[in-house]
Amino acid sequence: MLDKIEDKLESTIFKSRWLLAPFYLGLILSIILLFVKFVQELWHLTIHVFTASESDVIIGILALVDMSLVGSLLLMIIFSGYEIFVSKIDVGDHEDRPDWMGKVDFSGLKLKVIGAIVAISAIDLLKAFMNLPAELTPEQSNLIFWKVAIHMTFVVSGLIFALMDKIAGDTVKH
Repeated sequence: MLDKIEDKLESTIFKSRWLLAPFYLGLILSIILLFVKFVQELWHLTIHVFTASESDVIIGILALVDMSLVGSLLLMIIFSGYEIFVSKIDVGDHEDRPDWMGKVDFSGLKLKVIGAIVAISAIDLLKAFMNLPAELTPEQSNLIFWKVAIHMTFVVSGLIFALMDKIAGDTVKH
């Protein structure tokens, strides 16, 4: 009797992983929304390229790079998260299958996510520096300080994650 209850409970818990699938579908929709903003920014940059300053063009390009990094991050989370927590993605030996697909574990995904966040934060910081006026108001100085502090927090967090991953990998498993 207890064995049947235990089997049913374990089966229900195992099947509950499929509750995550709608989350990944939502992330696919978010890539589509991001693509719309990317096209909008690209169009805006294209029609103003001859009248915009060099720094405005660079900032526009950095915005496009920023969005492409976020899109790549989302795709990595969708693929890896689905394969880690829900089910293997069976595309056979499709020639376009990314080499990393199916090989990124939770620890690797965590490091890739923090690495992408650091890169996105660095681009945002670079955009902020490129927009600095000749003389900063106290509010602008405060904003730049907090952007640098937040970026450094991401960098330090990434280093700590990498260190913890290295320590966990070096630990002898019994």
